[in-house]
Amino acid sequence: MKVVLKYGSNQKLDVNELEQLHSDGAGYDILRYIGLPELFGEEKETLLYFLGRNLARKFEFNSLEDLSLFFEKMGLGALDLAKDKKNIKTFYLLSDAIVTKLKSNIETDFRLEAGIVAEALQQLEGVDCECLESVNRRLKQIEFTVYIQD
Repeated sequence: MKVVLKYGSNQKLDVNELEQLHSDGAGYDILRYIGLPELFGEEKETLLYFLGRNLARKFEFNSLEDLSLFFEKMGLGALDLAKDKKNIKTFYLLSDAIVTKLKSNIETDFRLEAGIVAEALQQLEGVDCECLESVNRRLKQIEFTVYIQD
């Protein structure tokens, strides 16, 4: 059965629905790293984070594997759980595209992705979660640290 998501709908999509979508080119990067930050202005970090959280609410995450699959299918990179402590989880995001983005002259951030991770973990854990991201330019990787509330 194909799920059709309508604007404003509370219906969630299965992560596997992303198999039906595909695009190539720089269009996403131009919108993501130039268009949206320019549109959002000084509030870009906050708005991108909550945009990511909102997007994640449209999908059903039943496992960390679903979250990794979501990142892969969205072309965001390979998301791997690196550390798993009681109230803190650390993920690394790696891909050739991230290496290229970090080497480019385009200002990149990963607030949108942090919002997606926070919301997906909140779904999985059933408690409030927040996510901070950091960029390791030397290793060309992104680290997401998720704080899970007790």
